[in-house]
Amino acid sequence: MSFDTDVLIVGSGAAGLTLAIDLARRGVSFCLIEQNAQPFSGSRGKGIQPRTLEIFEDLGFVNRVAAAGGPYPPLCQYRPDGTHTVSLLTETEAFPTPAEPYAAPLMLPQFATEAVMRERLAELGHHPCFSARLASFEQDFHGVTAQIEQETGEHVIRARFLVGTDGGRSFVRHALAIDFPGETLGVRAIVADVRLEGLERFDWHHFQLGSPETQVMICPLAGTELFQIQAPVALEGEVDLSPAGLTELIRNRTRRGNITVHSVSWSSVYTMNARLADHYRVGRVFIAGDAAHVHPPTGGQGLNTSVQDVYNLGWKLAAVLAGAPEALLDSYEAERRPIALNMLRLSTRLLGEAKQGTMRRDREARQLDLGYRGSPLSMPGLVGGKVQAGDRAPDAPCRGQAGQRTRLFMLFQGAHWTLLGYEVRDRPSAIIGVRIVIVGAEHELVDDDGHIAEAYGIEAGQWVLVRPDGYIAGIFPSDGLEPQLSRYLAHTLPSHLPNTHEGP
Repeated sequence: MSFDTDVLIVGSGAAGLTLAIDLARRGVSFCLIEQNAQPFSGSRGKGIQPRTLEIFEDLGFVNRVAAAGGPYPPLCQYRPDGTHTVSLLTETEAFPTPAEPYAAPLMLPQFATEAVMRERLAELGHHPCFSARLASFEQDFHGVTAQIEQETGEHVIRARFLVGTDGGRSFVRHALAIDFPGETLGVRAIVADVRLEGLERFDWHHFQLGSPETQVMICPLAGTELFQIQAPVALEGEVDLSPAGLTELIRNRTRRGNITVHSVSWSSVYTMNARLADHYRVGRVFIAGDAAHVHPPTGGQGLNTSVQDVYNLGWKLAAVLAGAPEALLDSYEAERRPIALNMLRLSTRLLGEAKQGTMRRDREARQLDLGYRGSPLSMPGLVGGKVQAGDRAPDAPCRGQAGQRTRLFMLFQGAHWTLLGYEVRDRPSAIIGVRIVIVGAEHELVDDDGHIAEAYGIEAGQWVLVRPDGYIAGIFPSDGLEPQLSRYLAHTLPSHLPNTHEGP
């Protein structure tokens, strides 16, 4: 049976682009379609959390994202009596550590983040196909047959899998008849990207001079000359999003007559919902990102959770396409849906706090502590002093055998698994798709400053197996290592043959 592509990706927002980049570097064929004629032009998902920055490093474009964006500005909160306070958005100032190289969120408008993603995808030889709408699809035991509408007419794409990253109103989710339970939160709001005068760009300005319903937030967008306006509005009725209309809204809510909006590059009126799909997979079709979960924008969780959905799915699709058991794909929903449920609870709680004028964020918003301890892919067994199966694998500066400075994240980077032995005696047989590295004197890595021991808390003679998405699959003793690995990897890898992925 012939196929046009391995994976059809529907929707070229941040989730679709991340999946495309991940599949491209793994050599998986795909087609990325987008029903709109051009890329999204709004700032909407402007916060990139530390865990997402780690993913962007693995995918090869974190430096470009960091260069295009900037840190979150201090929060300036104005009171009815004319006074104001300036504070950090986070509970405590966060600094990078050896285990966590990205400590604080980065601000970059969503349109700029996606532009960097498209640039990275082009380097890998691929581009989104715009003005291409998924009209219908059918699936069978072997694949998916999709009808695509374009200006040039209709055509059929036959793919082994289909992934819907097509937003909160997902056609793919509706076509699969997946329920999307949740609640409408009773908040309607505007968001707009504007050029204005009358406010400095040093702070994120938060005015609440009356009731919570009359607040307005005006944030300078890093890397641009724009400000993002956010404000609740009445649940019903028209909203004037013209420069004059937004100027009037701002002046009324700030009591400042010198603030003037000159132009609006993008704007939206929306009603906040918190909803979670009952399922993420039906047969050979998956949903991810906003197609699987929608939520209030508070806390900067949405784009990040969407990116992490497909980062979880991408390596599993590649493994199954290469011959791994299809049951591996069941772990996608098992791992990602509980994460989304917790994210909905967090963003909804933060929305309640925002209504009362509280905008502070703590560590849970940075997504570094999210993991899969209860996953079927997390191997029960040894528990390290600091980490266990299902946890994010920490970074750690160290040295190579020739004395060069390196980091564990550089070792993990790529499409492979990593088997890390800490001061072990014997090297196991090579396995296709697994990079085997030993830490210790006269071996590939030297933990000269003790950062690996500090981050992992493992003992001499222990091994850590790290998944392609940077999570710990298991911690093993040297005794009986190879039989344990063989049993585990039989469910996740296509085969067990000698390879060349040894050494950093």
